[in-house]
Amino acid sequence: MNQDRVGIIGIGQSPFAARRPDANYPDLVREAVVIAMADAKLDFDAIEAVVYSLSPDAMIGIGNAERLGVDAVGGRNKRFLRINTGGATGISSVSAAYYHVASGACDVVLTAGADKVGECGDSQSVLNKIWDPTYERQLPLGTINMLAMSAIRYMKLYGMTEEDMARVTVKNRRHASLNPNAHLRKEVTIQDVLDSRYISWPIKLLDCCPQSTGGAALVLASEKYIRDHHLDAVWITGLAHCAETYWMGDRMGANPTAEHADAYALSRSFQRAYKMAGITDPAKQVHVAELYAPFSNTEFHSIDAAGLTKPGESVPRLRDGEFDLGGRLPVNASGGTLCTNAIAVTAMARVAETALQVWARAGARQAKGARVGIASGNGGDHQIFGTMVIEA
Repeated sequence: MNQDRVGIIGIGQSPFAARRPDANYPDLVREAVVIAMADAKLDFDAIEAVVYSLSPDAMIGIGNAERLGVDAVGGRNKRFLRINTGGATGISSVSAAYYHVASGACDVVLTAGADKVGECGDSQSVLNKIWDPTYERQLPLGTINMLAMSAIRYMKLYGMTEEDMARVTVKNRRHASLNPNAHLRKEVTIQDVLDSRYISWPIKLLDCCPQSTGGAALVLASEKYIRDHHLDAVWITGLAHCAETYWMGDRMGANPTAEHADAYALSRSFQRAYKMAGITDPAKQVHVAELYAPFSNTEFHSIDAAGLTKPGESVPRLRDGEFDLGGRLPVNASGGTLCTNAIAVTAMARVAETALQVWARAGARQAKGARVGIASGNGGDHQIFGTMVIEA
């Protein structure tokens, strides 16, 4: 086993928007890859493997659409692997790239992908089909009402209100206004959020993430390669995944590992990543967090699951501004998933933004003094969770 650390040496993100009529699907992937390769100061001959981050085929309208992207990412005659774990796909892809390097199989690996969620028609009609057709789809379950039920449980257990949910949106939109790549960059007020129409109580329109179009890419390399070629890097020091049961009904019991208000599997994933990174007190040792929260209420249990607060304490602490830029521990300084959601690369963007933060390259959205950051991704019916620790 190669004992070298694995570093991120190149980061690329396209500007995200509802639609990009100027770029087809391979164009978007290539756009992000070109930026990442220039950032890494490498040419394509240095890339030994490509991990392709791709959401479900139904979102794209092309079967096995990774074939369309091989040339766009310089993957011809190279190791090539497609990853799909729903919303967690981006962070799962970074993990797969990490293990290519950490195993000693490769020294330099590219992971990249893109999505045109804003151009796929109604993405919810695709996502609503992920549940069991016999027992649960007739509820009818969807990605929004699934997490609306979680919001109701969180309200009951921890006292979260609709106004608290609105505060998350206001915070993240303010952060996104500083991020030139973010999709939703217009600032809003608490009243704006409260006045927006209900989608599934208590979730309103402005509590929801957008359908975004764009691409992202990262270049990873071994520590030896980085040292030998005198490259700059930030380091992936911990990573993990954890799965939850597929059955929503099994998450509604009295067992604390099945409480739908919380995100127990996400918490387990963070614990494993922290153990690998040697972090024993994340509330004190972590400086910045990019947590996958597609709806405003899910940011609270994500903060809790990351060990940044005890369960439920994220609500009063967010009210006090602790998770704002300039606060004790900024959460989603990029605007997060709530402001940009190109599904295939949303979780990759969480890793990219965390890397930029600890690299002190986040521009106007930079968290002062950030040296240790965390990222997460959620996939499926809030079922597959990936987590990562990144350090300068």
